Amino acid sequence: MTMIGLTVNARPVEASVEPRTHLADFLRDNLDLTGTHLGCEHGVCGACTLLIDGMPARSCITYAVACDGAKVTTIEGLDDDEITAELRAAFTREHALQCGYCTPGMLISARDLVLRLAEPDERSVRAGLSGNLCRCTGYVGIVRAVRAVIEQRRRRGIAPVAGGGRQTLGPVGSGNATNSAQPDGARGTTAKPEAPQPMSGASAIPDFTPAKTFGETFTVPYPPDKVFDMLGDVRQVAACLPGASLTDMPTPERVEGAIRVKLGPISADFRGAARIERDVDTLSGRIVGIGSDQRSRSSTQGEIRYRLVPSEQGAATRVELSIGYSLKGMLAQIARDGLVRDLAARLTADFARNLDRHLSGDQTAVITEGRQELNGMTMLIDILRKRVSTAIRRFLAR
Repeated sequence: MTMIGLTVNARPVEASVEPRTHLADFLRDNLDLTGTHLGCEHGVCGACTLLIDGMPARSCITYAVACDGAKVTTIEGLDDDEITAELRAAFTREHALQCGYCTPGMLISARDLVLRLAEPDERSVRAGLSGNLCRCTGYVGIVRAVRAVIEQRRRRGIAPVAGGGRQTLGPVGSGNATNSAQPDGARGTTAKPEAPQPMSGASAIPDFTPAKTFGETFTVPYPPDKVFDMLGDVRQVAACLPGASLTDMPTPERVEGAIRVKLGPISADFRGAARIERDVDTLSGRIVGIGSDQRSRSSTQGEIRYRLVPSEQGAATRVELSIGYSLKGMLAQIARDGLVRDLAARLTADFARNLDRHLSGDQTAVITEGRQELNGMTMLIDILRKRVSTAIRRFLAR
């Protein structure tokens, strides 16, 4: 047995493995990452494709010990990856999947093409996907989906990355073989290329069609201009939203952060990014975001549109919200439409109260409430109490 240490989906992992264990078997059997599929087990079909140090590789013919010190990313680790999100949407739109067995490896290979190719040339896309076999689709929809994503990103000014980020020749991960076969003290001394940084930018977060949409409104006793200015301060907005926090320095067009949600025994920590759009002429804005929770293996896409309407002769502001979302994973199984609407209404009320306090200058109360965890069970109890009270009143009225 050989002790190895590697990073899998941004999580450090140490394990003792037999030298003959392939990376795909290690991921599936030891880490329960079954999104990496095994087909031919000869490196031909491409179903087992994943990323090693940011580069596509066949995990069925890669030994786990050869990845000692490497960064491994499986399809599960790309839940909130911007390019993969666009590809998933395009695959759905173009009917580019049927049984889905080849899809994880196909998406990872397609992601590499989106990074590298300057133009959506069909011949180049087909050549790039020739190492990923599909028994169902006939490839037409797959090629169409990949070309569409490349074309859309280039139109948005996102330039290709030469070589997809590859900086050295040789097998993927070859600079990481630093296991215990080397002399003591040699482990970790081999220089390895930096993994390519994920592409960022406001335009890199894709648009989407929400599965569910509903509206909310609230009113604050302050003029629209003052409310609009406050909504442009990302840090203050995050402080007013229960359970929310920033994970990186925000810009006027983009923000990265997290929101913690606790629903009974289930605790989720959604991490992701959002694109911010504002129109000062119409006092309106739009926030489009993507996020995922690794623990529950749930992912979400969300869109919030807001419009500020003067009321009370301009002394107050009615904030009109349109909220759209799509949710996948374990949390989607318990997130019924009515429950989500009620939770959103409670969250909106908390945000409106904190917003009012911020505009009034009561910063202490805003910070105290804004950092609280978004406890879904507390909200559920409150919602059930209100529904029971309503039902009793209706019964007595009869």
